[in-house]
Amino acid sequence: MGRPKGTSNRQFSNEEKEKILLEHYNEHVPWNEIYRKYNLSSSLVYSWSVKYRENGAKGLDSNSGKHNNNYGGLYLKKPKNKIEELEFELMKKDIEIARLKKGYMVKGVGAKKEFVTTLDKNIK
Repeated sequence: MGRPKGTSNRQFSNEEKEKILLEHYNEHVPWNEIYRKYNLSSSLVYSWSVKYRENGAKGLDSNSGKHNNNYGGLYLKKPKNKIEELEFELMKKDIEIARLKKGYMVKGVGAKKEFVTTLDKNIK
């Protein structure tokens, strides 16, 4: 099944998810009708249902991590002033430090860039 090639994933707001679930709980619409009506998979609705029963509407919040990436689009915007420029440089250094702490070194540039582990090598 799946989605057609070239189309993006559908995103549902918490209100939409809650409306779909309450249609079953309050109006007693069978799950099969809901799957067909909204063109959803049973596993997706089931996972929403479990989260909703355990934590209420707060449980429907997305925790995929897509919205919590502080470094997303890091190189897409240009700094507007000196402070933003310095913050940008500091952020790049923080990323580099985190990468080195994990034991990786970068070799190559652009599409040929690869991360090589340094755990078995002495870099001093």
